[in-house]
Amino acid sequence: MSDELYDKLCQSVVDGEPEEAAELAQMALDQGLDPLDCINRGLTPGIDRVGELFATGDYYLPDLIIGGDAMKAALAVLEPALTQGRERQIVARVVLGTVQGDLHEIGKTLVGTMLTANGFQVTDIGVDKPASEFVAAVKDSGSTLVGASALLTTTMLHQQDVIEALKEAGLRDKVKVMVGGAPITETWADKIGADGYAEDAISAVALAKKLVSG
Repeated sequence: MSDELYDKLCQSVVDGEPEEAAELAQMALDQGLDPLDCINRGLTPGIDRVGELFATGDYYLPDLIIGGDAMKAALAVLEPALTQGRERQIVARVVLGTVQGDLHEIGKTLVGTMLTANGFQVTDIGVDKPASEFVAAVKDSGSTLVGASALLTTTMLHQQDVIEALKEAGLRDKVKVMVGGAPITETWADKIGADGYAEDAISAVALAKKLVSG
């Protein structure tokens, strides 16, 4: 029965059904299933599948958004149960934000959702954030990873500002920085001194794991 529930949880995320995802999550808890297993065997495969379908062009931006919404709805049910039993192991703490002058949120939010699903503790500072707010969030949260998103060629320069601000604050050697967004390339990441570049949410998770384990 548990495998069937995990499959249904997975499918609710793929289908983008927040209400169903939340109901299934509650059903799993009522049946005594481990909330961490529900995440690892149900929600994470589901959001990974959504990301794959988006990458291949089978899903579009709205599909991506509602898949993320479904996952968040289920997580909202499962996460309180996680902290009651055993503490969920945190892979690392990460600050995410979209740089100053840029109001794009979808990609950053999806990265945050997927990082959360993979055991990261995410502090999402939002959009249109100056470098100083990234630094403040790192100090407040004790994060060792920063993700700076820029979707415009006119705002990508501010990713470099984030790196410079971390240097000025004496934090650069303690924090890995990854950058992403439509105009961003590996070459740009190297040029500004970032630690890595991720093309999409799936590769962002892989990069984050690599950076914190290295």
